[in-house]
Amino acid sequence: MMNRLSKEREARGWTRTELGQRADIHPARVGQIERGRAVPPSESVELKRLARALGWRGEPALLLEEVDS
Repeated sequence: MMNRLSKEREARGWTRTELGQRADIHPARVGQIERGRAVPPSESVELKRLARALGWRGEPALLLEEVDS
């Protein structure tokens, strides 16, 4: 299982570094969020930046949901 953030990033063919650069978030932090080691609050600036960088139109918190890989 992976979270939607990982799936959306991979669907675009981006590395964590690319997503981090687009969202202005350190790539290591992107990795922590993807692996569930860091769980930002649902209304955090980080999640909003990640959603915007991905062009995500849903609620940013939905990027943390587990999905089938």
